[in-house]
Amino acid sequence: MKDRSHGLALGVSFLLLLIVAGIAQSDREKNKTTVVSHLPGFDGPLPFSLETGYVEVDDRNGVRLFYYFVQSEANPAEDPVLLWLTGGPGCSAFSGLVYEIGPLSFQPDSYTGGVPELVYRPDSWTKVANVIFLDSPVGAGFSYSATDQGYKSCDTKAVDQIAIFLTKWYEEHPQFLSNPLFIAGDSYSGLIAPPLTFQIAKGIEMGDKPLLNLKGYIIGNPLTDRKFDLPARVPYAHRMGLISDEQYEV
Repeated sequence: MKDRSHGLALGVSFLLLLIVAGIAQSDREKNKTTVVSHLPGFDGPLPFSLETGYVEVDDRNGVRLFYYFVQSEANPAEDPVLLWLTGGPGCSAFSGLVYEIGPLSFQPDSYTGGVPELVYRPDSWTKVANVIFLDSPVGAGFSYSATDQGYKSCDTKAVDQIAIFLTKWYEEHPQFLSNPLFIAGDSYSGLIAPPLTFQIAKGIEMGDKPLLNLKGYIIGNPLTDRKFDLPARVPYAHRMGLISDEQYEV
């Protein structure tokens, strides 16, 4: 039964991914952002503002990063802007949108074939923040390169390209420049968010434009250094009372 449920979840999420792929392809062909008000499988108009689009971060190789932007459902003019980086490396921001902190999910229990039923998630972080879900590094999700060379990436290059993305995104969305900015993510983003935040902070000190209102970074279950992270799990579990003294001593 567990395997069957897992397969069903994969099938439903794949269908939903195909729906979003159509939006991404439209953005790519038209080279512009798209405001999405309706989605197949969702009953009625979306109860939040969803925008998708591409930003070019390497003009030599035609590297373009795809994003989903959901405005805050409370006060988008003043609420923080959160850049969400999914782990991996190489996982699509789609997972953050429908599995982690976004306002959409799907109802696998009612799935009988065809387009899956989309449902609204009332505990989304977008209730209090403007969230940019970014497909990074290039090759993740719908982000792509026009050349093979452009797909050659590393953590340092990913950080540089995300910084370029933010600069260009804010140039297209200047109304959010005064909002507090937080760099956020989970898992492998523990290796990306801190250096990205540091790079942005250095740019602010040097007077780079546009001037971002950076406030900090947020990382959950982060990877920082495998040599320290993995061996630290057992002592951490012991200190948190998750395993007994006897188990720890073994």
